[in-house]
Amino acid sequence: MKSTLTLEDLGYNEALKAYRKEQHIDSFLVGRVILEHKDRYIVKTDHNECDAELIGNLRFTAKNRYDLPAVGDWVAISEYDESKALIHAIYPRHSIIERQAVGKYAQTQIIATNIDYGLIIQSVNRDFNINRLERYLTICNASNVKPIIILSKIDLIDELRLNTLLDTIKKRIKGVTIIAMSNQSKIGLDKIESIINKGKTYCLLGSSGVGKSTLLNLLIGKELMDTGAISKRIDRGKHVTTHRELIVLDDGGILIDNPGMREIGITKSSEGLEMTFDDISELSQSCKFKNCTHTREKGCAILNAVENGDIDSDSYTNFQKMEKESAFFESSVEEKRKKDKDFGKMVKHIKKQRQRDKY
Repeated sequence: MKSTLTLEDLGYNEALKAYRKEQHIDSFLVGRVILEHKDRYIVKTDHNECDAELIGNLRFTAKNRYDLPAVGDWVAISEYDESKALIHAIYPRHSIIERQAVGKYAQTQIIATNIDYGLIIQSVNRDFNINRLERYLTICNASNVKPIIILSKIDLIDELRLNTLLDTIKKRIKGVTIIAMSNQSKIGLDKIESIINKGKTYCLLGSSGVGKSTLLNLLIGKELMDTGAISKRIDRGKHVTTHRELIVLDDGGILIDNPGMREIGITKSSEGLEMTFDDISELSQSCKFKNCTHTREKGCAILNAVENGDIDSDSYTNFQKMEKESAFFESSVEEKRKKDKDFGKMVKHIKKQRQRDKY
């Protein structure tokens, strides 16, 4: 790690400087959240790493998860002891990578914030799943994060199989950089290093055991993150990473390691879906009927394209599935919001009634 670090090395820019001045928080130190532990955070500044917690006002006025810090956030802090600090404010985010919270009704989980590039890592063995790739692309596109696909563990297959996988991806996914690499032989590592730019933040995305932490160690140049050996039974690495962590590389660039995600639930991502499936979105404008559902109508441009082979049928099925998922999530959020509002009204009414009963 660097012995001397500037805020610019952490990704600090002119927009953040302007906000700091406009909001009159320039009396506070500037730091970036690199680790999150429930209600405590590790914040990195240009001279120190602090164990930080929220001031009471910030904690108690938070309405939802978006009002609390996440890995990647810029925060205004004050140090009150050696390596101890208080968080007074969170700077605006230019991007938020999120998914549906697993096992929590109508809630989102923030993966990381202020990300510039999403490195979508998928191994070429049993983990390979192009439908899942399109899911990762959708959450990146919905978050204004530029996606880059990395096919890992290419040493496990022959050249013919690799070319087949690359052709499969390029047929369904266009305009996205694809890098094939091996963590063992380091083939392709130079290509990944060439896309890492100083001051830009890259989030590693992918399932457990695809080689995210191993890649991070290679980019850092030392064994900083724990990795697991490949299991012969399931043909993939063991899940090791248990938390998100922001790492600054010596040669520039910021990486966020991320625990493997089994589920990539789509939230309200209509814009992300349109960008991922732009050919489908464009064709929908040519349908005979404005209210076309693209399921059975005559004169549907999308169905005609699927039938003619101009649009991959599996890709369209995946699009429909994610579109329904996104719509259901959005309606669930509205329903939950209404229930919370009604509950709040009821509590308020009971308090007023109790106040009247006193007199």
